[in-house]
Amino acid sequence: MFGTINTNRCKFKTLPGEIILHRLRKNIIKHYRKMNLKIVKGLLLTVLMHSSVFAQTDTLINKLDSLSRKTDSAGGQVNNITPQAYNKYTKITFKNYFVLLGSDLKQSFTKPFHMSGKDWGNFGKFALVVGALSFADEPIQKGALKLHNNNPGIANTGKYISNFGGIYEIVGLAAFGGYGFITHNDKIKTTTLLATQAYIAAGAVESVTKFISGRTRPSYYTADEEAEPRFLGPFSKTATNSSGKKVYSSFPSGHTTVAFAAATVFALEYKDAPIIPIIAYTGASLIGLSRIIENKHWSTDVLVGAALGFLTGKEVVNNYHRYSKLKAPNQRKNTVTFNLNYYSGHFEPGLVYKFN
Repeated sequence: MFGTINTNRCKFKTLPGEIILHRLRKNIIKHYRKMNLKIVKGLLLTVLMHSSVFAQTDTLINKLDSLSRKTDSAGGQVNNITPQAYNKYTKITFKNYFVLLGSDLKQSFTKPFHMSGKDWGNFGKFALVVGALSFADEPIQKGALKLHNNNPGIANTGKYISNFGGIYEIVGLAAFGGYGFITHNDKIKTTTLLATQAYIAAGAVESVTKFISGRTRPSYYTADEEAEPRFLGPFSKTATNSSGKKVYSSFPSGHTTVAFAAATVFALEYKDAPIIPIIAYTGASLIGLSRIIENKHWSTDVLVGAALGFLTGKEVVNNYHRYSKLKAPNQRKNTVTFNLNYYSGHFEPGLVYKFN
């Protein structure tokens, strides 16, 4: 009734577990290599697409560095600050803003390695002035503190002015730049961007200098202690004062540094309008004085901060104008000349404005 099954005809081929795992591993590796090859190809394509951009950026920075050394050796640089010089060819794009900023930082930190004999001579003279003023650090601090404590009006005014060297300055730059964008004034827009670069570059140099100096602030000491300007060096424990409040190194004054950096940009870009440099440097100087009255800095902190800010701002402005010459090498400034003409028996003065 029931048949029998011939097991000899129905043979099932079985594989050991190790062989199955080996084939499975082989297939996974095969597909992984194909996928990995696609990823590698994609990465190579991306690198090839952007290599020209990186090369251009690197070349631009090298050119700016080379021009910087040439102008330093020549003894100075003449910049074209006429409104016509700020145009679509010389404008600061989003990408070139950071290229210029990187170049600014590089030149600022490597400047000591490229200083001329004249530069070192000026540095020596300035160091002597700072050294002489250091003897007056404590008397000035005591006098400023007494003035602050006995005159609430001066104390409030000093605090208000001091804030303009911090967050208020950033707001002011943003407002000035916004005005430039609204009015489509290329020079105002460019000057504002340069001021922000000077602010960042000066802040970076000042932060490194603070770390290296580790100088105690006047406010580091309690009322019962005599304040002394001491340099404790890097890794010093100046993070908190005797009251437990967090403080930072005093040398140089950060507020003063960034204030003079931005002020120098406006002073140099608008030096054809004498009132602008006067306003810019007066404001920066008041910020520096307020830091002394607020008992936050010694007088030498402020002096060195002012010098550091001035040099950084000047370097940022010169670096941009080197950049603009690379972008528009044939651009020349318009000129105004004076002449005398003889007409109907008498001389008549005249002005000739030449467009280039």
